[in-house]
Amino acid sequence: MQRRQFIRLAGGGAIAAASATTLVGCSSALPPEAIAAWNGPGNEPDPRRWVISHAILAPHSHNLQSWLVDLSVPDTITLHIDRSRLLPETDPFSRQMMMSQGTFLELLDLAAREKGLRAEITLFPQGVFGPTAIDARPTAQIRLVPDAGVMRDPLFQQVFHRRTNREAYETREPAPEALAAIAGSASPARMRTGFVLASQLEAIAQHRRIAKEAWRIELVTPRTVMESIQVLRVGPKEIAQHRDGLTVNDPLVRALAAVGLFDRSKPPGPEDSATRMQIDDFNPKIDTTPAFYWLVTEGNDRVTQIEAGRAWARAQLAATAQGLSMQPISQALQEYPEQAELYREIHELVGAPLPRFTVQMWARLGHAPTIGPSPRRGVDAHVMRG
Repeated sequence: MQRRQFIRLAGGGAIAAASATTLVGCSSALPPEAIAAWNGPGNEPDPRRWVISHAILAPHSHNLQSWLVDLSVPDTITLHIDRSRLLPETDPFSRQMMMSQGTFLELLDLAAREKGLRAEITLFPQGVFGPTAIDARPTAQIRLVPDAGVMRDPLFQQVFHRRTNREAYETREPAPEALAAIAGSASPARMRTGFVLASQLEAIAQHRRIAKEAWRIELVTPRTVMESIQVLRVGPKEIAQHRDGLTVNDPLVRALAAVGLFDRSKPPGPEDSATRMQIDDFNPKIDTTPAFYWLVTEGNDRVTQIEAGRAWARAQLAATAQGLSMQPISQALQEYPEQAELYREIHELVGAPLPRFTVQMWARLGHAPTIGPSPRRGVDAHVMRG
């Protein structure tokens, strides 16, 4: 989600981080230790850690990486959700967090297959969470079983190339065969995907309108925009320390932060220039996006949310294989009161009437410039101790 482009100066005022790209002697490249996980596991002898090293490269809401694994039982991985890494304001029922458990499991399964292992995944081995809250019980238990008959999946080859691309996309539409590959990447029961293209003028205008208004609402709602500001990592030191969240590494922003002029203690007001610049950056990207993708499920229980996360991971990998980029635009799908009307509208727009159906994912899709990977915390940070 596009949450990284404004900064608020101490004492009032703001500048756009996106325009602050050069200072003598400074680089905007991420510190190597923050992206070391993208180099792969090397000669890791433990197959569990080997597959986990790929699973932690999965997409995750706000890049919070809320995955905890218990390796105390041989040949077994028990997956938990890290409840210190939730988004209670924008994801009050942890639906997106459950999808992020699914993205982890999908990449883990792909990696296991590559290793000649069958990942026997049991969801919620101690019982399923209720619809509005989560607890300390595991979300999945995985046994890795050697199996000469297991089939490798070609999507595994895209794991290290996948990116969530927030840049401006080219206006040319994706080719029909690319859309077919994305749609065909996952087709479980009770789930469907769809697309709208720029050539469908009336329909895409409605998608763009909802996306822009939902983004504006999140920006002008203090508690929701602060949830993003609180996980903003500025400069190499913070990025290397946390290796998660939303990153800003522009040299000018770093310089302002170094002298105490970057204010992250409170949200910008609805009429502040910081808010206006965020909107002015986001809206043109939406207006020129050539396609939108959506993923709809029948039902919205916790198992279905995890299955939707697995399907989303496969869709993004399939898009990567086709030379395309995707970026979730999840604001209108979030279940807090200020988004309720747009939540209803997006469901109606894609033919998913409530409450029977749920739009689990909605994303921009198109050709975009090459970008680097986002920070990752490494396997050790996810292994439970004691």
